[in-house]
Amino acid sequence: MEKVKPRTLSGFMELLPAPQVQMERIMQVLRETYALYGFYPLDTPLIESSEVLLAKGGGETEKQIYRFTKGDSDLSLRFDLTVPLAKYVAQHYGELTFPFRRFQIGKVYRGERAQRGRFREFYQADIDVIGDGKLDIINEAEVPSIIYKTFTSLGLERFKIRINNRKVLNGFFAILGLTEQAGDVMRTIDKLEKIGADKVKAILVEDFGVAAETADELLAFIETPGGTEGILAALEGYKGKNDVFDQGADELRTVAQYMTAFGVPDDHFEIDLTIARGLDYYTGTVYETAMLDHPEIGSICSGGRYDNLAEYYTDKQLPGVGISIGLTRLFYVLGEQGYLNDSMNKAPADVLILPMTDDMGAAIALATSLREAGIRTQLYSEHKKFKHKIGYADKLGIPYVIFLGEDEIKENVIAVKDMDSGEQVKVTLGDAIARIRDGLAAKNQGKVICDK
Repeated sequence: MEKVKPRTLSGFMELLPAPQVQMERIMQVLRETYALYGFYPLDTPLIESSEVLLAKGGGETEKQIYRFTKGDSDLSLRFDLTVPLAKYVAQHYGELTFPFRRFQIGKVYRGERAQRGRFREFYQADIDVIGDGKLDIINEAEVPSIIYKTFTSLGLERFKIRINNRKVLNGFFAILGLTEQAGDVMRTIDKLEKIGADKVKAILVEDFGVAAETADELLAFIETPGGTEGILAALEGYKGKNDVFDQGADELRTVAQYMTAFGVPDDHFEIDLTIARGLDYYTGTVYETAMLDHPEIGSICSGGRYDNLAEYYTDKQLPGVGISIGLTRLFYVLGEQGYLNDSMNKAPADVLILPMTDDMGAAIALATSLREAGIRTQLYSEHKKFKHKIGYADKLGIPYVIFLGEDEIKENVIAVKDMDSGEQVKVTLGDAIARIRDGLAAKNQGKVICDK
């Protein structure tokens, strides 16, 4: 029989065991942090009816979506976690309590060109707060505080959350007479960091008919210097010219003030009027988060406020605010840049028991006792040479090996070896459990990410 060459499709990440442990640790920190802020976990299907998933229709989404038929069913793989959330909230509206706070960590699929750090199958980690008719602006300040808590809990320190408000931009477009081109202008200035001011101006003038002097005024406005306080002061100079602008400026000031109250240090966030978020559904505060030492990576977490999450499924007004972390891409970048903490234990077990007798009863009982004490334990039962058994523990990075022979069984003790130091002692089971726990606590100090 001809063998099929094993291979993983381009654009799909498949990790070896040790990196997978690191990825799982990151997801565990995310789940614990999101739960700390009172969010429900949610899991929606990978596959949806194409009619439901593509309710909005058109654009790049439809071009990139994985769509197929099974019998008479027209099906699609989810493109993101936001559309399934919209469907979920509309479908279960009568059963949910609002504001509805959910987090979801799951895989999404996009049929785009696979390239370095860009995947066709990848994890997203989202949080959203959905209101029923109304949603207080305090939520728009709490969400970036969750971003701050999440990344610092992971171990990142050198990052900045950049915030803006779409009402400020739309209001300023109106002041400049650009209301009709607002969508095109918004998507163009969202490219400012990637292509630069000259190319942005060229697109505005040549493609969308914006007057050159108007484009200059727009670029000067969105690049207003002075940091958060300087920009807020500058916005006051435009007050009274447009109601939408005035509302956005007030909201931006309120969000900045509440972020400080929520514990986000001043050096970890700033108002940045260049942040536009090209997606049309954002209506208020918008966020992007960047690593200060690697601006070339782009945003590692983004999101914002939207006024009607489920408009394609229900007439009910369901405003919300949320953020999304492209987790697979972030993990890839962190690994490539050497940010992942390799000193943390990545072994599948804390202890490997090596029975030294033919009768396995005592070793099985010992493994059971250790597991009941919360110590992850493997029992090695293969008939291999001693050197191979030790090598097995060493290759997996298992911190402790326990030898259990006839002498230990008679004396009611166990021989515990610390694989890092090489120290080996004979102790009672209770002392062994305490010793292993203390040792693991010392070995696993630090966080998942080592920020340089």
